[in-house]
Amino acid sequence: MGRHGESSADHLLAHGGVQRVPSAKIELFQIREFLEPGLRHELVALIDANRRPSTIADDNGDHYFRTSETCDLDADEPAVRQLEALLLRLGGIDPAYGEPIQGQRYDVGQEFKAHTDYFAPDGADFQKFCSVAGQRTWTFMIYLNDVDAGGATRFKVINKTFKPEAGKLVCWNNRRPDGSVNPNTLHHGMKVRKGVKYVITKWYREKEWGW
Repeated sequence: MGRHGESSADHLLAHGGVQRVPSAKIELFQIREFLEPGLRHELVALIDANRRPSTIADDNGDHYFRTSETCDLDADEPAVRQLEALLLRLGGIDPAYGEPIQGQRYDVGQEFKAHTDYFAPDGADFQKFCSVAGQRTWTFMIYLNDVDAGGATRFKVINKTFKPEAGKLVCWNNRRPDGSVNPNTLHHGMKVRKGVKYVITKWYREKEWGW
């Protein structure tokens, strides 16, 4: 089992079906059909029941920067427990280093403009969000449904775009090998043009989650 919120390329690639994006700038992976339909539907229902407007750290004054809806999923829900077990098997990261799983819902026209998942070390909210559990290490993101049009996730620096496909998981290391944050992880949750997009996000930290 991984320590300190860390997975590795070797661990991920040992899992059947995992593909690595061929780039020296970022550790970025995908696996298709990671979640079966029944579990996806349960998670979508939980998101619909608990969603609220999304927020961002280090508010930049752009009220249209992140326009989706978000919810924190209850760790005691059977579907959430099942998902956590699957993520542990895939990434090998001790669950003690994970944030609560989040769900996001994007309606037509909603997006999350280009951003990184780590907290900017010089940002106004850095101490607020990193004082207990430290910096974010890995991100695991899962598309829960197919989207009729739009809603892709674009990694601009490496010109790689992931189309939403039900059950597909995308994960990446938010840091460089030396432990510094990696700006090449900049990504854009692009506008949904037709339909609705549901996403699961799981972030891990350098230290145990103690909030």
